[in-house]
Amino acid sequence: MTDDDPLAFAESLIHLRQHISPKRLDPPGPSAQELARIFEGAAAAPDHGLLVPWRFVVIPPERRDALAQMFADALLERDATVTDEQIDDARAKAARGAVLILCVSDLSPRDPDTPAHERLVSLGCAIQNMMLTAQSMGYGAGLSSGRSMASRALRRGFELADAEIAVCFVSFGTVVKAKPRRPRPEPASFVSVFGES
Repeated sequence: MTDDDPLAFAESLIHLRQHISPKRLDPPGPSAQELARIFEGAAAAPDHGLLVPWRFVVIPPERRDALAQMFADALLERDATVTDEQIDDARAKAARGAVLILCVSDLSPRDPDTPAHERLVSLGCAIQNMMLTAQSMGYGAGLSSGRSMASRALRRGFELADAEIAVCFVSFGTVVKAKPRRPRPEPASFVSVFGES
């Protein structure tokens, strides 16, 4: 992509962005230098009170096995009767995506008292900035979550503080297969003018 026309460039990033399943995001992924730029994009997110109420944890390739064990343990927490095949499926999720990052939100009491929902919005903006930055570099991105996010196994494995929550994972990589973009809602379907019925 080029940025000869900044408005057209921004619009193309926004409108062409789509969720790509982590299993369709192969290497190569962003380099260390590119990842630094992606995190600079996160730093530009709206942040009421300048709290930086979020953090990101990069899971390097050599730690994917540890994450796989967390996913297996999280599944066993929910259901001790799961099959070996289900455990293997849970473990396999840790290997998806060329670059994998955990997104964590800090909901602890802060000064000034910025409500928790504002902090979650800030995290969402930071993630969107990261995905758009990665897209400008030619990479795909996708979010993933699930019931394991609130598990004791994952909280313990990532040493989350009591007031922190693991919100989702974001994956980056080279798109090997993309689905057709989903239809986007028309603005008229979700925009109204106060005082007009």
